Amino acid sequence: MISSMLFNSFVFIFAFLPIVFVGYYALNRYKNSNLAMLWLAAGSLFFYGYFVPKYLILLSISILFNYGMGELIRRTSNRKWKLLNLIIGLAFNIGLLGYYKYADFFITNFNAAFSTDYNLMHLILPLGLSFITFQKIAYLVDVYQGEETDYQFTHFALFATFFPQLIAGPIVHHKEIIPQFEDERNRHIQWDNISKGIFIFVIGLAKKVVIADSVAVWANDGYANVANLDFIGAWITSLSYTVQLYFDFSGYCDMAIGLALLFNIRLPINFNSPYKARNIQDFWKRWHMTLGRFLTQYIYIPLGGSKHGEWLTYLNTLIVFFISGFWHGAGWTFIIWGLMHGVGVVAVRVWKLTKIRLPYVVAWLLTFQFVNIGWVFFRSASVEQAFTILGKMFTPDWASVPKYFKQAVPYLNEAATLELFIGTMDNPYIIVASLVFLFAIALSMRNSLERLDRFAFNWRSIFFIQVLVLLVLTSVFFMQKNSVFLYFNF
Repeated sequence: MISSMLFNSFVFIFAFLPIVFVGYYALNRYKNSNLAMLWLAAGSLFFYGYFVPKYLILLSISILFNYGMGELIRRTSNRKWKLLNLIIGLAFNIGLLGYYKYADFFITNFNAAFSTDYNLMHLILPLGLSFITFQKIAYLVDVYQGEETDYQFTHFALFATFFPQLIAGPIVHHKEIIPQFEDERNRHIQWDNISKGIFIFVIGLAKKVVIADSVAVWANDGYANVANLDFIGAWITSLSYTVQLYFDFSGYCDMAIGLALLFNIRLPINFNSPYKARNIQDFWKRWHMTLGRFLTQYIYIPLGGSKHGEWLTYLNTLIVFFISGFWHGAGWTFIIWGLMHGVGVVAVRVWKLTKIRLPYVVAWLLTFQFVNIGWVFFRSASVEQAFTILGKMFTPDWASVPKYFKQAVPYLNEAATLELFIGTMDNPYIIVASLVFLFAIALSMRNSLERLDRFAFNWRSIFFIQVLVLLVLTSVFFMQKNSVFLYFNF
């Protein structure tokens, strides 16, 4: 059932979304706007429950607990009791995430360290729990710090469940979302927002269905057949995942922004051409921007930030990136990936002290390859698999390059031999040409947000949208793809 209510599924686009949209604006015609808010919150809960119905109870408990705890903290005048309530609230949220996401990780490592044999729990991570947890933590901390958070329960519940960002972000802040729900002007159809929302949603849909899901064939088969990879195959595999993740996450972010605009809600920017970055600091200002914002505001700054000298700044940076890596997944590959980026950011800070400025191309190439190597750990099923792929990538075998182009890629499965207009997906020339072309798009063209800023509803934009929709429908028809967004796993 998980593949039945994705943003890129027919049931979502042609059934769920129109019903929720029409109902929301119809109910907003009544004086009691809470009816529309309740409708949208109920639709969001239905969307969430369509994946795994039993976790609706967990989400509902989380909403009720955090709203109640927030009210308790807000109304408590005694500082010590206020702090105690905050600690209870944080423990609840972190404990919930820890239980479902990290229990098996800790059991596995405890067994390995102490030669015990405790059974794994094999818990299924509730979708979106990592994102939901961070949003609730930010809310409780802000209430504790005295920020104005006197929200109606209906509005808080909608903030906690709003379906465009519920499963995979962006990590929204209550102060930037709830006031938009309360704004009377946003309760009526605004055709400018509708047209912009459809425009960027279709762009995101094309990124996901036409590009990311196609490139996924090469990445998935490469990682499933690591032992059969040679030098060139390892590079193709790693670069394929680098492209897949870029367009998958970018597509999701576009679709989330577009869906929210249909309801006159502006979500924060979460993705801004990260592969154009020329150092790792710049990369993290462009990649998963709301995660970086949360980690900076609620972890890095409370730790002291950069106020206590260089060495403590470096330590705080490493702590933040350790948390970032562990937040993404319960595995050593994610921890290594996070610490690797932490070391990269520290290295950039140290390098800036030298006042030496690298040439543009050199700086970009070093940054991109650093990121690409990091994605190998991010994608690999184990540390051993990651080192195997990296070992093959950095053990030059130039004889494998001409050999690669002489026959169909041997490790691709039957699904990859689908007929395209110009050949099959196991054709090495198609693989290499496609990757080069897609990297050129990512590095040279204006991104979707820049296009959104320039958007005007005219015949040219209508034609552009129709072309993208045709590409999407053609891709779905020929390849029968309806895959989960990669960040749904985190």
